[in-house]
Amino acid sequence: MGYVRIVNASSSEAPAPAPGRIVLLTTSHRVAPGLLSWPAWQALRAADAVLCADGAHPQLPYLREAGIAVRDASPTAEELVGACAGGRTVVVVATGEGEPALTDGLARLAGSGRVAMPELELLPASYDLPGARLLDLVQVMDRIRAECPWSSRQTHRGLAKYGIEEAYELVEAIEAGDRDELREELGDVLLQVVFHSRIAEEDPDAPFSVDDVAGGIVAKLIHRHPHVFGDETAETPEEVKEHWLRTKAEEKRRTSVTEGVPLGQPGLALAAKLASRARTAALDVPLPAGEGVGYELLALAVRAEALGVDPEAALRAAARAYRDAIRAAEGEAPEQG
Repeated sequence: MGYVRIVNASSSEAPAPAPGRIVLLTTSHRVAPGLLSWPAWQALRAADAVLCADGAHPQLPYLREAGIAVRDASPTAEELVGACAGGRTVVVVATGEGEPALTDGLARLAGSGRVAMPELELLPASYDLPGARLLDLVQVMDRIRAECPWSSRQTHRGLAKYGIEEAYELVEAIEAGDRDELREELGDVLLQVVFHSRIAEEDPDAPFSVDDVAGGIVAKLIHRHPHVFGDETAETPEEVKEHWLRTKAEEKRRTSVTEGVPLGQPGLALAAKLASRARTAALDVPLPAGEGVGYELLALAVRAEALGVDPEAALRAAARAYRDAIRAAEGEAPEQG
């Protein structure tokens, strides 16, 4: 049985009007326009009014195509509260960072106690997926390539030295244990990838994009991890490495274990990499006979690799200790008169 509210018609007090409801609809520009959540579409279709201050908002054409009447308007907090009078629901399609000026105004109005405030709901209509800010990076790089006098003239060859520098700075941040520096240096390395990919789009003969680069590494990772994406199993890091080496060999079809080893890398790293390739292939290769520092360093690098020690990292650690000793000696040295 239902209940009926009885109002005394002779009473001088009229019922207070319902304050209504404001729905602040936030969207991400990093997803395709029109891809909104179901609660967002429900709110839009049930609203008494839909407002948007930005006539160029990327969602507007799709909302209007779906039959949603969106009015270009930038109401003040007082105007918005008034539009909700009588129990009306007003949806505001947010721009920028979620209309902070409007929400601040509503907060001040609520704190004044002068008006009955409508219900306020913040409704995310679309969400950023992990990695969404990479889309921003691609867009920023597109604009820089088109408008910056320096960036627009760069080539793969001209940028090569920066790739090496940024990689070394990343290694230094890792070894120093500086988290802030690590985050920054990872960004600098990522910039090199995006920059080279943007330049590659302009190649007249064999263009490729950052999506091709990402697609290639995705396919490679899936193929080299059959224990994750396939039917094979791996319980130990050694088994994972075995899968990796086997699938890599199938991909490359190399005639020598030395193929693909970049000769331009630092000498100790080069020696250790060659030793690793020979050891993995179970090749018993004697060190070349020779005298001099180069052959001594080669022997040290091979021994370090056999012990599981990165000779480059070991030498850098020793060099840092030597640098500290030099600085200490400088501080103790008498001033030159």
